[in-house]
Amino acid sequence: MTPPQSAPKTPSASPPIRVLVVDDSATMRSLLSVALRRDPQIEVVGHAADALEARDKIKALNPDVVTLDVEMPNMNGLDFLDKIMRLRPMPVVMVSSLTGRDAAATLTALELGAVDCISKAAFSDEGAFATLTATVKAAAGYAPGGQVVAIGSSTGGVEALIGVLTQFPENCPPTVITQHMPAAFTKSFAERLNRLCRPKVSEAVDGAPLLPGQVYLAPGGASHLEVAGSGSALRCRLRASDPVNGHRPSVDVLFASLAKAAGAAAVGVILTGMGRDGAAGLLALRQAGAATLGQDEATSLVYGMPRAAFECGAVDKQLPLDRIGAAILALTRLHPTGAPHVVRPTA
Repeated sequence: MTPPQSAPKTPSASPPIRVLVVDDSATMRSLLSVALRRDPQIEVVGHAADALEARDKIKALNPDVVTLDVEMPNMNGLDFLDKIMRLRPMPVVMVSSLTGRDAAATLTALELGAVDCISKAAFSDEGAFATLTATVKAAAGYAPGGQVVAIGSSTGGVEALIGVLTQFPENCPPTVITQHMPAAFTKSFAERLNRLCRPKVSEAVDGAPLLPGQVYLAPGGASHLEVAGSGSALRCRLRASDPVNGHRPSVDVLFASLAKAAGAAAVGVILTGMGRDGAAGLLALRQAGAATLGQDEATSLVYGMPRAAFECGAVDKQLPLDRIGAAILALTRLHPTGAPHVVRPTA
């Protein structure tokens, strides 16, 4: 477990990725730090031996990425990960013996919001140090809220949305929804979703920033819900204008605005519904580089909107309802394979 020797730092065009290493073993903290410092794009800004020290270091140092062990005194890493994702969502890479030999621990870490899991046993192979730096750099590009999700639905959408959103963790990506529904019912529907789901769900308010762990439902009746802004400064915009496709709010309007504001940093989802609202907007999203999903015919109460989107080439992947929530989360982890990457221990 001897890490490669540190290489001299070279000037970088962008600020280095600031990493906090959390492990109760001083040897492991040193090992990981030396390995990470080899890369000129990474700066190890601090160490912590347990969750209590890590909490203080996160507040003081504001790291971009945390590497976190599972088996630690005072509070284990999974419990601490849960607290991080509830109180201060940020990219976390689990580096632990437990996540290498215990599939349940690995899955729990990923469900709680860890970007990736690396087994300490893998560090018997020098190539694992390169994997560590690559994983940390990839993690720096993932921050909860770094992507935004937009969902459109109509007839049958109430139960479909419950099916999707109850799969979301508390630190889900910011999510905007247009569901065709009379104005008198959207507030109570948002409140119902808020009771059933782990993220915070509310009616969208004009100017509200899109934040991790929050779901915004378009108010019915008087305006369209759009996404405005750019980069990490996206916000809700309620715009009073004529109905589109016979609807206000319209799914097409939401999707089209998101294509302009976020492009490839978005995920668009079209669920059950009558008509074709959302098909053109979802196509605009896909053409802008966004990932797009559609509910399949077998699980749609009305296979109208998903069919129109699928037939015009707007849907990248069509899935049954019970797989859509997990697919959204996989896409927003920014793993090209669509599944969390786990480094297995060497034989």
